[in-house]
Amino acid sequence: MDTSLLLALVIAFGIGAQWLGWYTKQPAILFLLAIGILVGPVLHIFQPDKVLGDLLFPFISLGVAVILFEGALTLEFDEITHHGRIIRLLVSVGMLITISVLSLACYFLFNVDWRIALLFGSLVCVTGPTVIAPLLRSVHPTANIANILKWEGILVDPVGAIAVVLVYEYIISGGDANEFGTFSKLVLIAAVLGYVGAWVLAKLIKRHLVPEYLRNVFVLAFILAIFTFSNHLSHESGLLTVTILGVALANWKGFPKEHILEFKESLTILLISALFIILAARVDLIQLWNVGWRGIILLFVAMFIARPLAIWVSAIGSGLSSNEKWMISWIGPRGIVAAAISSLVAIRLKDSGIRGVDLLVPLVFTIIIGTVFIQGLGAKAVAKLLGVCKTADTGVLIVGANPTALTIARSLKDANVDVLIASNHYEDIAKARMLGFRTYFGSPMSTHADNNLDLIGLGYLFAMSTDKEINTLCQWHYEHEFGNDKIFRVRFSEDQNQTSRLDKQDNLKPNWLFEQGATYAKLASMISKKARIKITNLTENYTFEQYKQDNPKCVLLYTLDENNMISIINERNIQVPKNCRLVALVE
Repeated sequence: MDTSLLLALVIAFGIGAQWLGWYTKQPAILFLLAIGILVGPVLHIFQPDKVLGDLLFPFISLGVAVILFEGALTLEFDEITHHGRIIRLLVSVGMLITISVLSLACYFLFNVDWRIALLFGSLVCVTGPTVIAPLLRSVHPTANIANILKWEGILVDPVGAIAVVLVYEYIISGGDANEFGTFSKLVLIAAVLGYVGAWVLAKLIKRHLVPEYLRNVFVLAFILAIFTFSNHLSHESGLLTVTILGVALANWKGFPKEHILEFKESLTILLISALFIILAARVDLIQLWNVGWRGIILLFVAMFIARPLAIWVSAIGSGLSSNEKWMISWIGPRGIVAAAISSLVAIRLKDSGIRGVDLLVPLVFTIIIGTVFIQGLGAKAVAKLLGVCKTADTGVLIVGANPTALTIARSLKDANVDVLIASNHYEDIAKARMLGFRTYFGSPMSTHADNNLDLIGLGYLFAMSTDKEINTLCQWHYEHEFGNDKIFRVRFSEDQNQTSRLDKQDNLKPNWLFEQGATYAKLASMISKKARIKITNLTENYTFEQYKQDNPKCVLLYTLDENNMISIINERNIQVPKNCRLVALVE
């Protein structure tokens, strides 16, 4: 088959797998694995070694360099200290426990060289945000579990990458006490080049010596140049250099990394999609099969010994319940970084003569396939069995931080509903922060929001911006994420007179917030006149009908059931269930 056609298909299949992951709200790695193995060792349609030839190794090498830099660029030291003791322990003590247990298991089960065992343990010690976030959206675990898993995935990914690179650099430097000087020289060169490179890049960008339209591609070219230059100075030092470069820039005060991260994340998605299909297509199914029962034991050690031990030790004194610890222990799928780096170092070490290097890739893929499919697909059932999953996400994303939106947000927060407020008006967001709300400053429809807006635990969207167009666009933008029946827009005066004919022309019919007549203007007017939110418990003794008689001029907003599930009151004569909390705006 034509080479250009094959490469185009790899990219198309990779992006298609990412789309399937988004559409099904499952980790994209599931589909990338299946596609790669299917087109490679099963059907033999795509054989990377033949198609790419001598370009295979440089492509994987440069791709891994970009992926490591992008991961390192997210590692802010302040983030580790700000997210609680258990997170700090997970990315330090927990990671060391996992590396130790899996390295020992690999060493004794497969009789490999201790250096390969240590490299294997380092490769499979981490989870990652690309596999964790979709699982959390699917499982709906409690807030404690979701927050711990989310931040562990974000922070441990670059920390684990640094551990892998250090172990690898030690091996290629000689890997014994006599070669410690070579290893030290390699680390020193990488550290100096990485830090000097960060200084040069930061100065160039902060002084606006690189125009805005060239900034992202300039950084990409800079990364690839310093990676290859480092390798030229000291064999195989490039991976450590770009990792140090990324960490230094992540913690460089005033460095505008956000725009670079947006570009790098998009590029990384493309690289990961193509790389993972290429790597999965190179998997030798016979080698994978030959790991046999020892491979299954190693997988069970990873899932049922190493992971729980790391979690339970890290959670000492955290106040987590036993069921919460078991749930966190269950969710630990390994991701794309492990596959990419393992394949790269396996190629590098192929002719080294180190015992067991040929087992590195099949063992890593055994852990990836096993944890992704078993833990990923079984997470929801385990959460239900342990009683740590919510019936549904009950939190609310509120678009707009005007006084009316903040009043509704306060009523939700007072009812113990999680609220996140998004707005691109800084003064409004500043007021929301002062009131203690979680906030996002920026357009909720931007690429930055897609990558950084934390939607875990949120099941509803209230579009309450004073800009009607933003509310409409938000409904379009988040329809797949929330479902159209969970997205509500505030009415404006002109919406009151919208004819049924125009309503039918609207392809995305709006669900209006609150009862008929509750326009933004009316709500804002009542709030300015000191109207207050009133939460009333409805019971068999005090029914909704009695409430309406007692409060004829109130504006009905929503009800909350015993699970904090929200039901918006769209009309005055709606049937409200007994035994719920009724929330209204009362003059």
